[in-house]
Amino acid sequence: MNDQQLLRYSRHILLEEIGIEGQQRLLDARALIVGLGGLGSPAALYLAASGVGHLTICDNDRVDFSNLQRQIIHRTASVGLTKVASAQAALHDINPDIECVGLPIRADEKQLNELVAKSDVVLDCSDNFDTRYAINRVCLRRRKPLVSGAAVQFHGQVAVYDFRCDDSPCYNCLFPEDLQAAELRCATTGVFAPLVGIVGTLQAAEALKLLMGIPHGLSGRLLSFNALDMNILQTRLCRDPACRTCGGHAAGASTTEPAVGMHHG
Repeated sequence: MNDQQLLRYSRHILLEEIGIEGQQRLLDARALIVGLGGLGSPAALYLAASGVGHLTICDNDRVDFSNLQRQIIHRTASVGLTKVASAQAALHDINPDIECVGLPIRADEKQLNELVAKSDVVLDCSDNFDTRYAINRVCLRRRKPLVSGAAVQFHGQVAVYDFRCDDSPCYNCLFPEDLQAAELRCATTGVFAPLVGIVGTLQAAEALKLLMGIPHGLSGRLLSFNALDMNILQTRLCRDPACRTCGGHAAGASTTEPAVGMHHG
């Protein structure tokens, strides 16, 4: 690190759990963020500010006026631009030293396979089940840690699936694809603006800890909370022996939350 970097990241370096070694790991790391809406916005901002050296951001959408209530990486002047272009400009302003590759596409499984292979951690900030299941399958296949977030109305969820561990559950253990769980979307049900900020920031925090090798995280657990009454619950997840994706060997997934898929907007 040069003197400017030592100053920029000094508050990280002061932390015993991070130090110069941990910060250097971030500078050398590669993260993939799928989705630049309510969750991807704060996640990308914090990963860039924290010094993750290479970000790949992926979203095929354009900035709409209705996005501005919660998708904080975008500005009024960005309406009509691709979310990737809007986000790249914001991230460059925050930290011009990092490399940010923007892909204005809705990546299919083949494309995801290539992107995940080049990444050290993946953040699923997408807004549809098909993409979520595809990301889960590819991360499992490539043995890359996955940080998954979801939010709708006042309800948020964050989970970490660390596929570097042989006994890790997967997203399909929690929400089996063949059960066709109810899918709630912000466009039709609404979402509390700060909620997506909380979830996306938690995703960034978990991704940073994974990249630095800090063991205290949400791996194998689901954090769910209600922003209306601030009730927070953590549930341990286990592999589902009947899971068609990971073919778990241990006890089934355990959660007190209903099988409802939540997406940011």
